[in-house]
Amino acid sequence: MGSIMLRFFILLSLFIHSCVAAPKIPAAAAAVPAKKWLTLSGKEPAVVARGGFSGLFPESSASANDLAISTSSPGLTMLCNLQLTKDGVGICLSDIRLDNATTISTLFPKAQKTYKVNGEDLKGWFALDYSADTIFSNVSLVQNIFSRPSIFDGQMPVSAVEDVLGTKPPKFWLSVQYDTFYMEHKLSPAEYLRSLGLRGISVISSPEIGFLKSIGMDAGRAKTKLIFEFKDPEAVEPTTSKKYSEILQNLAAIKAFASGIVVPKDYIWPIDTAKYLKPASTIVADAHKAGLEVYASGFANDMQTSFNYSYDPSAEYLQFVDNGQFSVDGVITDFPPTASQAICEITTCYLYGNLPKAGHALVITHNGASGDYPGCTDLAYQKAVDDGADVIDCSVQMSKDGMAFCLDSADLTANTNAMTTFMSRATSVPEIQPTNAIFSFDLTWAEIHQVTERFQMPLSSAQIQSPFSASGGFQRNPANKNAGKFMTLADFLEFGKAKAVTGNAAYLASKKGLGIVDAVKSAVANSTLDKQSTQNVLIQSDDSSVLSSFEAVPPYTRVLSIGKEIGDAPKPSVEEIKKHADAVNLKRSSLVTISQSFATGKTNVVEEMHKGNISVYVSVLRNEFVSIAFDYFSDPTIELATFIAGNGVDGVITEFPATATRYLRSPCSDLNKDQPYAILPAEAGALLSVAEKEAQPPASAPNPPLDAKDVIDPPLPPVAKLASTNATGEAPPHGPARSGTVSTAAHLGLSLLAMLALGLLCVA
Repeated sequence: MGSIMLRFFILLSLFIHSCVAAPKIPAAAAAVPAKKWLTLSGKEPAVVARGGFSGLFPESSASANDLAISTSSPGLTMLCNLQLTKDGVGICLSDIRLDNATTISTLFPKAQKTYKVNGEDLKGWFALDYSADTIFSNVSLVQNIFSRPSIFDGQMPVSAVEDVLGTKPPKFWLSVQYDTFYMEHKLSPAEYLRSLGLRGISVISSPEIGFLKSIGMDAGRAKTKLIFEFKDPEAVEPTTSKKYSEILQNLAAIKAFASGIVVPKDYIWPIDTAKYLKPASTIVADAHKAGLEVYASGFANDMQTSFNYSYDPSAEYLQFVDNGQFSVDGVITDFPPTASQAICEITTCYLYGNLPKAGHALVITHNGASGDYPGCTDLAYQKAVDDGADVIDCSVQMSKDGMAFCLDSADLTANTNAMTTFMSRATSVPEIQPTNAIFSFDLTWAEIHQVTERFQMPLSSAQIQSPFSASGGFQRNPANKNAGKFMTLADFLEFGKAKAVTGNAAYLASKKGLGIVDAVKSAVANSTLDKQSTQNVLIQSDDSSVLSSFEAVPPYTRVLSIGKEIGDAPKPSVEEIKKHADAVNLKRSSLVTISQSFATGKTNVVEEMHKGNISVYVSVLRNEFVSIAFDYFSDPTIELATFIAGNGVDGVITEFPATATRYLRSPCSDLNKDQPYAILPAEAGALLSVAEKEAQPPASAPNPPLDAKDVIDPPLPPVAKLASTNATGEAPPHGPARSGTVSTAAHLGLSLLAMLALGLLCVA
């Protein structure tokens, strides 16, 4: 056991050393007055780590505590929830029952008991039925939330209060949840605290008024803060038998025995039944008026909260500390690095002013801000511009009569309400997909407008597409699932030109005889984007022949999309790419390999591409934590740091441009600057190596290298002639559409697969 633990702590220390920078105090900061926060003290809000880094490691384990201290802001407060053993020893676990967070039910399968706790019957395994020696010698910790890593289960012992104190956290917070229950069973949390002499305890909190009053004199002598915790509004406080909602009405009375309060975060920013924010309550202002600090609890990166945050946990913290009206005095979180980033970002930006974006990496959208609005709609593009995207993209499709417009796929059934009107027009096109669908090239532009007019809603009236809605229930902004309208390619180019941004992807097909390349060339020429120098046009395709057809237009930058996972880019393949493209768009897994949600390794593909003077863009980045490796702390900002600062990519393709823009504009993203805190990239493989060998997933085969022959595509066949075409990207006149006929039955125009990979960008 001793050798295993020694190995564990050596690996953990290596992980921490390689992944976390020591805080640095900028010399310039000394000359700048401290930021005046809207907290009670005017100082920055505290970051309180519930059970250490419990979002990653089991609660209050040595690993959770060490990693929390090493990855968070210098003033971190470590929170331990107190439970008492049969012989009165304090241990750190949130639940009074041990079975959800430890292996105790496996060790003592027939020892389950039922106790009445605050008037409610609870069944389980309770700490007060076991001696400290039994727990420390036999019981080990497990992660108590299903979506979090289970690979560390059964490897770490339960921590005593003294163990956590021994890590020497900057501040230590002890939460006493069940004083009445323990007193009923002849155990006294107050006496236990007195036995410690309250040494090293900065804060003591409890939801029981009687306990806080009983410990008041001791806390005063030790200069320890006392904090009253609010539970569910309808729950009953044991001492007064009043509901917590009643106690909330008289905050002045709380000031008599406590210096602050803890409230669930929904007390402050309530959320309605549709999961949108309601107006803020007055609780923070009322508490501050009464001289009470306010701590908000319940923060975690891997829990669904309000749609207002777009699945970005940093945005939620900022809502509580930087909303212009008030700031809580601290946040209690399972992911302390994310809270530290958000708070430190505000402090650092205050010290340095509104700095320009750090680094050269481009923020490129995937169907606009498609995490917030239906992709490829005017609202998605406008949101992307407002969010500071460098590049907005148009995935170009074509109607039957040659109208070029923006939509992610030629299949209209997934993104629109076309099924309600044109079900009979569903066809099978095996070259695109195995299932039947209604394709854009089988409807005229007038018919597409017919859908709009008949239902008095845009064609985009299907729900916002989310890759995780079916499997995990992660909807995206349902209040706007029908908002916005699709744009023609011509309108998109004019929009991008007017906004001085870019457009990244035009994906078209021509089995139906539609001249996709000609349509894009014509539309760009009509917009005059090919005749000016302030905006550069980027054309993307997964077909080298498509890119070669744009070689004669010097202003265009060509991007080769490589859809397969690769693990290496040998010199011959890079040289072949250089014949056709100036940049590549690669999958995330071609840069960092992932196994069972752990980052297992880093490839040299970016370095190899850069040696050939080829820029690298990575796609697709999303905010939902289910798409993010554990090594990134369920935090999209850490993933951005890993690809941009860690891998050196030249751009990120994302459905949430606001998150990427905020990261790049934060001084904390610049690792070359002296500052109090830095957002560091994860080191692939470091976290996985902490787990015992037998618990690690089997090693997977490495991705194959990119072969030069994979880059070369056959020349494009000629475009089939139709009776009526419109390759300008402009809307045809309304009225009955003339049906087009294909002149030949096979090998017509561009292949559908090539069409799905043609892209357009313009860089300001």
